[in-house]
Amino acid sequence: MSSNAADTVREAPPEEIRKAVAGAAMGNCIEWYDFGVFGFMPAILGQVFFNASSTSEGALATFAVLAITFIVRPFGSFVFGPLGDKIGRQKVLALTIILMSGSTFVIGLLPSYATIGPGAAVILILLRTVQGFSAGGEYGGAATFIAEYAPARKRGFWGSWLEFGTLVGFAMGAGFVTLFTIALGDDAMREWGWRLPFLIAGPLGLIGLYLRNKLEDTPLFQELEQKKQVEKSPLKTLLKKHWSSILHLIGIVVMLNVADYIVITYLETYLKDVVGFSGNAPLLIILGTILFMLIVIVPVGSFSDKIGRKPILIASCAGFLVLPIPAFSIMEASKDDRNVLQLALGVAMIAIPLVLILAVLAATLPAMFPTPERYGGFSIGYSVSTALFGGTASYIVSSLVDSTGNNLWPAYYLMGAAAIAAIPILLLPETSGISLRRVVSSRVIRRRQALTSAHES
Repeated sequence: MSSNAADTVREAPPEEIRKAVAGAAMGNCIEWYDFGVFGFMPAILGQVFFNASSTSEGALATFAVLAITFIVRPFGSFVFGPLGDKIGRQKVLALTIILMSGSTFVIGLLPSYATIGPGAAVILILLRTVQGFSAGGEYGGAATFIAEYAPARKRGFWGSWLEFGTLVGFAMGAGFVTLFTIALGDDAMREWGWRLPFLIAGPLGLIGLYLRNKLEDTPLFQELEQKKQVEKSPLKTLLKKHWSSILHLIGIVVMLNVADYIVITYLETYLKDVVGFSGNAPLLIILGTILFMLIVIVPVGSFSDKIGRKPILIASCAGFLVLPIPAFSIMEASKDDRNVLQLALGVAMIAIPLVLILAVLAATLPAMFPTPERYGGFSIGYSVSTALFGGTASYIVSSLVDSTGNNLWPAYYLMGAAAIAAIPILLLPETSGISLRRVVSSRVIRRRQALTSAHES
């Protein structure tokens, strides 16, 4: 179904769409820059802030911090999501980028455990809490912002740039950690070099704030304001009318979150501590995998505008049901003869289904909610799923591997997440080409499509 003539007339000019996408993607870039930094030096941070006695203990402590701070993400989504539906997307996104980048920057200034003892860990957790609270309103708002600017016929193409920003941010975080580790050495990184990647978040945040302050709010939200249709209590309406869409979204995002956080915050540690690859090979393999994902993500998003989001989501789900055990078995087997190409193949087998869902997510999920409750519905569902399944994934998987000695637990966890997501993905209505102005709820779309199919038959 294509957008109608009225929708086409009110489309934003291409240059405005490009600015909107850049501004929205920059915040996501900063959020995942932070995860890249944490994910690529968990052992060092565990030693700096928790006085960990071993690399595995330090990594586990850092993953625990990530898991704890994810708990506050839903609280942030309940605040920032409905606020974005009430006062506008642009104002809230300007605030979240300040809080996220500021928190990451200040971590680079903190004293270590050796200087102030356990207080270092307490301050770190407080800053991570602020970062997690603000992140609760970031991704849902950024995806909503892009989706409401993009023409219906190209929502997949433009939406894929949001996750392009995710991958760039993570690659930057991981890349700076790798660069500083090579240039300074392990001892200097533990003493003071770990601060440098965090401090870079300050300038990145200022660039992002500049971009977002230059933007006008989305055309769809401006229309709500002009027609005086902005909800006075968007959270109340959302929970009353669209709770089923929130649950539907949570089910889909389970698979993404588990895959995302295992690959981004745990896989490098797995390759070093479990598989036993020392040196920079694991870092370089993951960076190479991200480069591959950057190359294909936008073409996949654009392809979804032609064939729909659902076939690509089904392919991603099938990949995570079939590939994890072979992939992690290949990675583990590579340690016998130090086969780097074999290790890279195993990582790529996980990256392929991940990039499929990343490419279409920002175009798919905003279409599950109507405009007056879109920011809140997306943010709450996404953040609850992230807190329950994403932020805890690294810690749980790492703990299971350590306690059982079974190195295939990451594969089992990925497959379980895919099994959970399979049903909501199959029930998802196809919204490719449908204008967001006509979205009522995913349940209503499914009912309309069922009636249309019955009538045609």
